[in-house]
Amino acid sequence: MKSGIEKVVLAYSGGLDTSVIVPWLKEHYGCDVVTVTADVGQGQKEMGGLEKKALASGASKAVVLDLRDEYLREYAFPTLQAGAVYEGLYLLGTATARPVIAKHLVEVAHAEGADAVAHGCTGKGNDQVRFELGVKALDPSLKVIAPWREWSIRSRDDAVAYAAAHGVPVMSKKESVYSRDANIWHLSHEGGILEDPWAEPDESMFCRSCSPQEAPDEPQDVEIDFEKGFPVAVDGTPMDPVALLTHLNSVAGAHGVGRADMVENRLVGMKSRGVYETPGGTVLYTALQGLEGLCLDRETLHYKLLVAQKYAELVYYGLWFTPLREALHAFVSQVMERVSGTVRIKLYKGSCVVAGRKSPYGLYREALATFGKDDEYHQADAAGFIRLFGLPLAVKALVDRELAESQGSPGETAVSSLVAGRCDA
Repeated sequence: MKSGIEKVVLAYSGGLDTSVIVPWLKEHYGCDVVTVTADVGQGQKEMGGLEKKALASGASKAVVLDLRDEYLREYAFPTLQAGAVYEGLYLLGTATARPVIAKHLVEVAHAEGADAVAHGCTGKGNDQVRFELGVKALDPSLKVIAPWREWSIRSRDDAVAYAAAHGVPVMSKKESVYSRDANIWHLSHEGGILEDPWAEPDESMFCRSCSPQEAPDEPQDVEIDFEKGFPVAVDGTPMDPVALLTHLNSVAGAHGVGRADMVENRLVGMKSRGVYETPGGTVLYTALQGLEGLCLDRETLHYKLLVAQKYAELVYYGLWFTPLREALHAFVSQVMERVSGTVRIKLYKGSCVVAGRKSPYGLYREALATFGKDDEYHQADAAGFIRLFGLPLAVKALVDRELAESQGSPGETAVSSLVAGRCDA
Protein backbone atom coordinates (compact mmCIF):
# COMPACT_ATOMS: atom_id res chain seq x y z
CA MET A 1 0.00 0.00 0.00
CA LYS A 2 1.30 3.43 -0.93
CA SER A 3 0.56 6.33 1.37
CA GLY A 4 0.08 10.01 0.68
CA ILE A 5 -2.94 9.68 -1.60
CA GLU A 6 -6.37 9.71 -0.01
CA LYS A 7 -8.67 10.18 -2.98
CA VAL A 8 -8.27 9.47 -6.69
CA VAL A 9 -10.47 10.58 -9.57
CA LEU A 10 -10.51 7.87 -12.23
CA ALA A 11 -11.39 8.32 -15.91
CA TYR A 12 -13.91 5.49 -16.12
CA SER A 13 -15.27 3.88 -19.29
CA GLY A 14 -16.92 0.89 -17.63
CA GLY A 15 -14.85 -1.61 -19.57
CA LEU A 16 -12.91 -4.45 -18.00
CA ASP A 17 -9.70 -2.49 -17.48
CA THR A 18 -11.14 0.57 -15.73
CA SER A 19 -13.53 -1.60 -13.69
CA VAL A 20 -10.56 -3.56 -12.36
CA ILE A 21 -8.64 -0.34 -11.69
CA VAL A 22 -11.19 0.71 -9.05
CA PRO A 23 -10.39 -2.08 -6.53
CA TRP A 24 -6.72 -2.06 -7.57
CA LEU A 25 -6.38 1.59 -6.57
CA LYS A 26 -8.09 0.94 -3.25
CA GLU A 27 -5.87 -2.06 -2.58
CA HIS A 28 -2.54 -0.55 -3.61
CA TYR A 29 -3.03 3.08 -2.58
CA GLY A 30 -5.52 2.74 0.26
CA CYS A 31 -7.63 5.55 -1.19
CA ASP A 32 -11.19 6.41 -2.05
CA VAL A 33 -11.99 6.29 -5.75
CA VAL A 34 -14.35 8.66 -7.54
CA THR A 35 -15.09 7.64 -11.12
CA VAL A 36 -15.72 10.15 -13.90
CA THR A 37 -17.44 8.99 -17.06
CA ALA A 38 -17.48 11.51 -19.89
CA ASP A 39 -20.22 11.14 -22.46
CA VAL A 40 -18.60 12.45 -25.64
CA GLY A 41 -21.06 10.63 -27.84
CA GLN A 42 -19.89 7.04 -27.59
CA GLY A 43 -23.52 5.89 -27.52
CA GLN A 44 -26.08 4.68 -25.01
CA LYS A 45 -24.92 1.08 -25.36
CA GLU A 46 -21.59 2.02 -23.80
CA MET A 47 -23.04 4.53 -21.33
CA GLY A 48 -25.89 2.46 -19.93
CA GLY A 49 -25.63 1.45 -16.26
CA LEU A 50 -22.11 2.78 -15.73
CA GLU A 51 -22.86 4.63 -12.50
CA LYS A 52 -24.30 1.48 -10.91
CA LYS A 53 -21.40 -0.61 -12.19
CA ALA A 54 -18.78 1.83 -10.87
CA LEU A 55 -20.30 1.77 -7.39
CA ALA A 56 -20.52 -2.03 -7.51
CA SER A 57 -16.83 -2.13 -8.39
CA GLY A 58 -15.97 -0.21 -5.21
CA ALA A 59 -16.10 3.46 -6.16
CA SER A 60 -17.26 5.80 -3.41
CA LYS A 61 -18.92 8.08 -5.98
CA ALA A 62 -19.64 7.93 -9.69
CA VAL A 63 -19.89 11.09 -11.78
CA VAL A 64 -21.37 10.98 -15.28
CA LEU A 65 -21.01 14.08 -17.49
CA ASP A 66 -22.65 14.89 -20.81
CA LEU A 67 -19.83 16.65 -22.67
CA ARG A 68 -21.03 16.16 -26.24
CA ASP A 69 -21.88 19.78 -26.99
CA GLU A 70 -18.79 21.15 -25.27
CA TYR A 71 -16.61 18.61 -27.04
CA LEU A 72 -17.85 19.60 -30.48
CA ARG A 73 -18.00 23.38 -29.90
CA GLU A 74 -14.67 23.81 -28.14
CA TYR A 75 -12.50 20.97 -29.42
CA ALA A 76 -13.68 19.12 -32.54
CA PHE A 77 -15.05 22.12 -34.45
CA PRO A 78 -12.04 24.38 -33.76
CA THR A 79 -9.84 21.57 -35.09
CA LEU A 80 -12.11 21.37 -38.13
CA GLN A 81 -11.82 25.14 -38.64
CA ALA A 82 -8.03 24.81 -38.54
CA GLY A 83 -8.23 22.15 -41.27
CA ALA A 84 -6.04 19.95 -39.06
CA VAL A 85 -5.58 16.39 -40.36
CA TYR A 86 -2.83 14.17 -38.98
CA GLU A 87 -0.64 12.63 -41.68
CA GLY A 88 -3.20 13.42 -44.35
CA LEU A 89 -5.91 11.00 -43.19
CA TYR A 90 -6.70 11.03 -39.48
CA LEU A 91 -9.38 13.56 -38.51
CA LEU A 92 -8.25 13.45 -34.86
CA GLY A 93 -11.38 12.01 -33.26
CA THR A 94 -9.74 10.45 -30.20
CA ALA A 95 -7.11 13.17 -29.95
CA THR A 96 -9.67 15.98 -29.70
CA ALA A 97 -11.75 14.18 -27.08
CA ARG A 98 -8.95 13.58 -24.58
CA PRO A 99 -8.35 17.22 -23.57
CA VAL A 100 -12.00 17.86 -22.70
CA ILE A 101 -12.01 14.71 -20.57
CA ALA A 102 -8.75 15.75 -18.89
CA LYS A 103 -10.22 19.17 -18.16
CA HIS A 104 -13.19 17.67 -16.36
CA LEU A 105 -11.06 15.13 -14.50
CA VAL A 106 -9.20 18.07 -13.01
CA GLU A 107 -12.42 19.95 -12.23
CA VAL A 108 -13.92 16.94 -10.45
CA ALA A 109 -10.64 16.40 -8.60
CA HIS A 110 -10.86 19.97 -7.32
CA ALA A 111 -14.52 19.61 -6.37
CA GLU A 112 -13.90 16.33 -4.55
CA GLY A 113 -10.64 17.37 -2.89
CA ALA A 114 -8.73 14.57 -4.61
CA ASP A 115 -4.95 14.17 -4.53
CA ALA A 116 -4.59 12.39 -7.85
CA VAL A 117 -6.21 11.37 -11.11
CA ALA A 118 -5.91 7.98 -12.80
CA HIS A 119 -6.52 6.57 -16.27
CA GLY A 120 -6.64 3.18 -17.93
CA CYS A 121 -4.36 3.89 -20.89
CA THR A 122 -1.59 1.45 -21.71
CA GLY A 123 2.06 2.40 -21.88
CA LYS A 124 2.12 1.91 -25.66
CA GLY A 125 -0.44 4.45 -26.79
CA ASN A 126 -0.88 8.15 -27.36
CA ASP A 127 -3.73 8.62 -24.90
CA GLN A 128 -1.58 8.32 -21.78
CA VAL A 129 0.35 11.34 -23.04
CA ARG A 130 -2.79 13.31 -23.91
CA PHE A 131 -4.42 12.76 -20.52
CA GLU A 132 -1.30 13.45 -18.51
CA LEU A 133 -0.22 16.55 -20.42
CA GLY A 134 -3.74 17.90 -20.00
CA VAL A 135 -3.56 17.38 -16.25
CA LYS A 136 -0.08 18.93 -16.05
CA ALA A 137 -1.24 21.99 -17.95
CA LEU A 138 -4.32 22.53 -15.77
CA ASP A 139 -3.02 21.48 -12.34
CA PRO A 140 0.53 20.13 -12.08
CA SER A 141 0.06 19.55 -8.32
CA LEU A 142 -2.21 16.59 -9.02
CA LYS A 143 -0.49 13.22 -9.10
CA VAL A 144 -1.23 10.94 -12.06
CA ILE A 145 -1.58 7.19 -11.61
CA ALA A 146 -1.32 4.91 -14.66
CA PRO A 147 -1.95 1.34 -13.45
CA TRP A 148 -0.88 -0.22 -16.74
CA ARG A 149 2.63 1.06 -16.02
CA GLU A 150 2.60 -0.39 -12.51
CA TRP A 151 0.51 -3.51 -12.07
CA SER A 152 1.23 -7.16 -12.88
CA ILE A 153 -1.92 -7.66 -14.95
CA ARG A 154 -0.83 -8.46 -18.49
CA SER A 155 -3.82 -10.08 -20.20
CA ARG A 156 -7.59 -10.19 -20.31
CA ASP A 157 -7.51 -13.48 -18.40
CA ASP A 158 -5.46 -11.81 -15.66
CA ALA A 159 -7.96 -8.96 -15.48
CA VAL A 160 -10.96 -11.30 -15.38
CA ALA A 161 -9.36 -13.30 -12.58
CA TYR A 162 -8.62 -10.13 -10.62
CA ALA A 163 -12.19 -8.92 -11.12
CA ALA A 164 -13.60 -12.22 -9.87
CA ALA A 165 -11.37 -12.17 -6.81
CA HIS A 166 -12.56 -8.67 -5.89
CA GLY A 167 -16.24 -9.00 -6.71
CA VAL A 168 -16.13 -6.70 -9.73
CA PRO A 169 -19.04 -7.22 -12.15
CA VAL A 170 -17.73 -8.21 -15.58
CA MET A 171 -19.74 -8.42 -18.77
CA SER A 172 -20.18 -12.06 -19.71
CA LYS A 173 -20.35 -11.53 -23.47
CA LYS A 174 -17.24 -12.04 -25.54
CA GLU A 175 -15.45 -8.77 -26.27
CA SER A 176 -14.54 -7.71 -29.79
CA VAL A 177 -11.11 -8.66 -31.10
CA TYR A 178 -10.69 -4.98 -31.98
CA SER A 179 -9.65 -2.18 -29.69
CA ARG A 180 -12.11 0.62 -30.36
CA ASP A 181 -12.59 4.21 -29.32
CA ALA A 182 -15.93 5.84 -30.02
CA ASN A 183 -17.31 9.32 -29.72
CA ILE A 184 -19.76 11.43 -31.68
CA TRP A 185 -16.99 12.50 -34.09
CA HIS A 186 -15.58 9.10 -35.00
CA LEU A 187 -15.07 5.41 -34.34
CA SER A 188 -11.57 3.92 -34.45
CA HIS A 189 -10.54 0.28 -34.86
CA GLU A 190 -7.17 -1.27 -33.97
CA GLY A 191 -5.90 -4.76 -33.27
CA GLY A 192 -7.10 -8.11 -34.58
CA ILE A 193 -6.48 -8.64 -38.27
CA LEU A 194 -5.53 -4.96 -38.58
CA GLU A 195 -2.17 -5.71 -36.98
CA ASP A 196 -1.15 -7.06 -40.39
CA PRO A 197 -0.80 -3.97 -42.64
CA TRP A 198 -1.36 -6.17 -45.71
CA ALA A 199 -4.68 -7.56 -44.50
CA GLU A 200 -7.86 -5.96 -45.80
CA PRO A 201 -10.35 -5.00 -43.06
CA ASP A 202 -13.27 -7.36 -42.63
CA GLU A 203 -16.46 -5.61 -43.72
CA SER A 204 -18.24 -6.82 -40.58
CA MET A 205 -15.88 -4.65 -38.51
CA PHE A 206 -17.45 -1.38 -39.66
CA CYS A 207 -20.21 0.07 -37.50
CA ARG A 208 -20.92 3.61 -38.74
CA SER A 209 -20.63 3.27 -42.51
CA CYS A 210 -22.00 0.79 -45.00
CA SER A 211 -19.84 -0.76 -47.68
CA PRO A 212 -19.52 1.65 -50.64
CA GLN A 213 -20.49 -1.27 -52.88
CA GLU A 214 -23.74 -1.67 -50.95
CA ALA A 215 -24.50 2.06 -50.77
CA PRO A 216 -27.48 3.50 -52.68
CA ASP A 217 -27.16 3.61 -56.46
CA GLU A 218 -28.39 7.21 -56.52
CA PRO A 219 -26.24 10.06 -55.18
CA GLN A 220 -27.53 12.42 -52.49
CA ASP A 221 -26.85 16.14 -52.19
CA VAL A 222 -26.45 17.73 -48.77
CA GLU A 223 -26.15 21.47 -48.15
CA ILE A 224 -24.11 22.72 -45.19
CA ASP A 225 -24.34 26.30 -43.92
CA PHE A 226 -21.31 27.79 -42.16
CA GLU A 227 -20.97 30.96 -40.10
CA LYS A 228 -17.36 32.00 -39.60
CA GLY A 229 -16.25 28.46 -40.33
CA PHE A 230 -18.71 26.97 -37.83
CA PRO A 231 -21.34 24.55 -39.21
CA VAL A 232 -24.81 25.76 -38.24
CA ALA A 233 -27.38 24.18 -40.56
CA VAL A 234 -28.02 21.23 -42.87
CA ASP A 235 -30.31 21.56 -45.88
CA GLY A 236 -31.53 24.90 -44.56
CA THR A 237 -32.47 23.58 -41.10
CA PRO A 238 -30.56 25.19 -38.20
CA MET A 239 -29.11 22.60 -35.83
CA ASP A 240 -27.04 22.59 -32.67
CA PRO A 241 -23.67 20.80 -32.96
CA VAL A 242 -24.83 17.47 -31.54
CA ALA A 243 -27.94 17.26 -33.72
CA LEU A 244 -26.02 18.42 -36.79
CA LEU A 245 -23.23 15.88 -36.50
CA THR A 246 -25.59 13.06 -35.53
CA HIS A 247 -27.60 13.76 -38.68
CA LEU A 248 -24.54 13.95 -40.93
CA ASN A 249 -23.14 10.74 -39.45
CA SER A 250 -26.34 8.95 -40.40
CA VAL A 251 -26.67 10.40 -43.89
CA ALA A 252 -23.00 10.11 -44.89
CA GLY A 253 -22.56 6.71 -43.26
CA ALA A 254 -25.44 5.36 -45.33
CA HIS A 255 -23.44 6.24 -48.46
CA GLY A 256 -20.23 4.59 -47.24
CA VAL A 257 -18.49 7.92 -46.64
CA GLY A 258 -15.79 8.58 -44.05
CA ARG A 259 -13.53 5.52 -43.94
CA ALA A 260 -9.77 5.89 -43.56
CA ASP A 261 -7.20 3.10 -43.31
CA MET A 262 -3.69 4.21 -42.36
CA VAL A 263 -0.40 3.22 -40.80
CA GLU A 264 0.37 6.18 -38.57
CA ASN A 265 3.32 7.34 -36.53
CA ARG A 266 2.40 7.27 -32.87
CA LEU A 267 3.87 9.85 -30.57
CA VAL A 268 5.61 7.16 -28.51
CA GLY A 269 7.70 6.15 -31.52
CA MET A 270 6.08 3.09 -33.06
CA LYS A 271 3.96 2.75 -36.15
CA SER A 272 0.42 1.45 -35.74
CA ARG A 273 -2.37 0.61 -38.14
CA GLY A 274 -5.76 2.13 -37.51
CA VAL A 275 -9.04 2.21 -39.40
CA TYR A 276 -11.31 5.18 -38.75
CA GLU A 277 -14.95 5.88 -39.48
CA THR A 278 -15.75 9.61 -39.52
CA PRO A 279 -18.79 10.08 -41.79
CA GLY A 280 -20.08 13.46 -40.64
CA GLY A 281 -16.62 14.84 -39.98
CA THR A 282 -15.51 13.94 -43.51
CA VAL A 283 -18.46 15.87 -44.94
CA LEU A 284 -17.65 18.91 -42.80
CA TYR A 285 -13.93 18.92 -43.66
CA THR A 286 -14.70 18.62 -47.38
CA ALA A 287 -17.35 21.33 -47.27
CA LEU A 288 -15.31 23.81 -45.26
CA GLN A 289 -12.30 23.35 -47.53
CA GLY A 290 -14.53 24.11 -50.50
CA LEU A 291 -15.84 27.27 -48.84
CA GLU A 292 -12.33 28.44 -47.92
CA GLY A 293 -11.28 28.13 -51.55
CA LEU A 294 -14.01 30.61 -52.42
CA CYS A 295 -13.56 33.06 -49.54
CA LEU A 296 -9.85 33.23 -48.70
CA ASP A 297 -7.19 35.06 -50.69
CA ARG A 298 -4.27 33.05 -52.01
CA GLU A 299 -1.61 33.99 -49.46
CA THR A 300 -3.92 33.51 -46.46
CA LEU A 301 -5.14 30.15 -47.74
CA HIS A 302 -1.63 28.89 -48.42
CA TYR A 303 -0.36 29.97 -45.02
CA LYS A 304 -3.37 28.39 -43.33
CA LEU A 305 -2.38 25.07 -44.89
CA LEU A 306 0.96 25.33 -43.06
CA VAL A 307 -0.83 26.17 -39.81
CA ALA A 308 -3.15 23.19 -40.29
CA GLN A 309 -0.28 20.73 -40.32
CA LYS A 310 1.24 22.13 -37.14
CA TYR A 311 -2.16 22.33 -35.47
CA ALA A 312 -2.74 18.66 -36.26
CA GLU A 313 0.58 17.68 -34.71
CA LEU A 314 -0.15 19.64 -31.53
CA VAL A 315 -3.57 18.01 -31.15
CA TYR A 316 -2.23 14.53 -31.88
CA TYR A 317 0.64 14.97 -29.43
CA GLY A 318 -1.67 16.01 -26.59
CA LEU A 319 -0.55 19.64 -26.61
CA TRP A 320 -4.01 21.20 -26.62
CA PHE A 321 -3.51 23.39 -23.53
CA THR A 322 -0.39 25.12 -24.80
CA PRO A 323 0.43 28.71 -25.77
CA LEU A 324 1.23 27.69 -29.35
CA ARG A 325 -2.06 25.86 -29.93
CA GLU A 326 -3.95 28.82 -28.47
CA ALA A 327 -2.01 31.25 -30.66
CA LEU A 328 -2.74 29.20 -33.76
CA HIS A 329 -6.39 29.08 -32.75
CA ALA A 330 -6.41 32.89 -32.59
CA PHE A 331 -5.01 33.01 -36.13
CA VAL A 332 -7.62 30.54 -37.38
CA SER A 333 -10.43 32.47 -35.69
CA GLN A 334 -9.34 35.65 -37.46
CA VAL A 335 -9.13 33.87 -40.81
CA MET A 336 -12.64 32.40 -40.31
CA GLU A 337 -14.24 35.85 -39.96
CA ARG A 338 -15.19 35.85 -43.66
CA VAL A 339 -15.68 32.12 -44.18
CA SER A 340 -19.46 32.05 -44.17
CA GLY A 341 -21.77 30.60 -46.79
CA THR A 342 -23.30 27.40 -48.10
CA VAL A 343 -21.66 24.35 -49.64
CA ARG A 344 -23.44 21.60 -51.55
CA ILE A 345 -21.88 18.16 -51.08
CA LYS A 346 -22.60 15.14 -53.24
CA LEU A 347 -22.46 11.74 -51.52
CA TYR A 348 -22.12 8.65 -53.66
CA LYS A 349 -20.74 5.19 -52.91
CA GLY A 350 -17.99 6.27 -50.51
CA SER A 351 -17.16 9.55 -52.23
CA CYS A 352 -17.80 13.00 -50.81
CA VAL A 353 -17.20 15.90 -53.19
CA VAL A 354 -18.07 19.57 -53.39
CA ALA A 355 -20.78 20.15 -55.99
CA GLY A 356 -21.32 23.85 -55.36
CA ARG A 357 -20.49 26.71 -53.03
CA LYS A 358 -21.70 30.27 -52.47
CA SER A 359 -20.87 33.08 -50.07
CA PRO A 360 -21.45 36.82 -49.72
CA TYR A 361 -17.69 37.02 -49.07
CA GLY A 362 -16.69 35.00 -52.13
CA LEU A 363 -13.64 36.36 -53.98
CA TYR A 364 -14.44 34.58 -57.22
CA ARG A 365 -15.47 36.92 -60.05
CA GLU A 366 -16.83 35.42 -63.25
CA ALA A 367 -15.95 38.57 -65.20
CA LEU A 368 -12.28 37.99 -64.38
CA ALA A 369 -12.15 34.20 -64.70
CA THR A 370 -14.36 33.70 -67.77
CA PHE A 371 -13.06 32.11 -70.96
CA GLY A 372 -15.65 34.10 -72.84
CA LYS A 373 -15.53 37.73 -73.81
CA ASP A 374 -14.39 39.96 -70.96
CA ASP A 375 -13.73 43.65 -70.48
CA GLU A 376 -12.21 43.67 -66.97
CA TYR A 377 -9.03 41.64 -67.45
CA HIS A 378 -6.50 43.04 -69.91
CA GLN A 379 -4.55 40.04 -71.12
CA ALA A 380 -1.73 42.16 -72.53
CA ASP A 381 -0.84 43.12 -68.95
CA ALA A 382 0.30 39.53 -68.33
CA ALA A 383 3.39 39.96 -70.50
CA GLY A 384 4.97 42.56 -68.21
CA PHE A 385 4.00 40.60 -65.10
CA ILE A 386 5.59 37.39 -66.39
CA ARG A 387 8.73 39.28 -67.52
CA LEU A 388 9.31 40.73 -64.05
CA PHE A 389 8.14 37.65 -62.12
CA GLY A 390 10.53 35.50 -64.13
CA LEU A 391 13.42 37.96 -64.09
CA PRO A 392 15.47 36.03 -61.46
CA LEU A 393 15.18 32.87 -63.59
CA ALA A 394 16.29 34.68 -66.72
CA VAL A 395 19.26 36.33 -64.97
CA LYS A 396 20.45 32.99 -63.61
CA ALA A 397 20.13 31.34 -67.00
CA LEU A 398 22.16 34.14 -68.57
CA VAL A 399 24.89 33.85 -65.94
CA ASP A 400 25.03 30.06 -66.40
CA ARG A 401 25.34 30.47 -70.16
CA GLU A 402 28.09 33.06 -70.00
CA LEU A 403 30.02 31.10 -67.38
CA ALA A 404 29.83 28.05 -69.59
CA GLU A 405 31.21 30.12 -72.45
CA SER A 406 33.96 31.43 -70.14
CA GLN A 407 32.99 35.00 -70.88
CA GLY A 408 32.50 36.16 -67.26
CA SER A 409 29.41 37.70 -65.73
CA PRO A 410 26.74 39.42 -67.85
CA GLY A 411 27.12 43.09 -68.47
CA GLU A 412 24.76 45.92 -67.74
CA THR A 413 23.52 45.96 -71.32
CA ALA A 414 22.51 42.29 -71.21
CA VAL A 415 20.59 42.72 -67.94
CA SER A 416 18.83 45.79 -69.30
CA SER A 417 17.76 43.73 -72.29
CA LEU A 418 16.36 41.07 -70.00
CA VAL A 419 14.19 43.58 -68.13
CA ALA A 420 12.93 44.95 -71.42
CA GLY A 421 12.17 41.46 -72.71
CA ARG A 422 14.59 41.82 -75.63
CA CYS A 423 17.04 39.03 -74.76
CA ASP A 424 16.96 35.58 -76.28
CA ALA A 425 18.26 33.97 -73.08
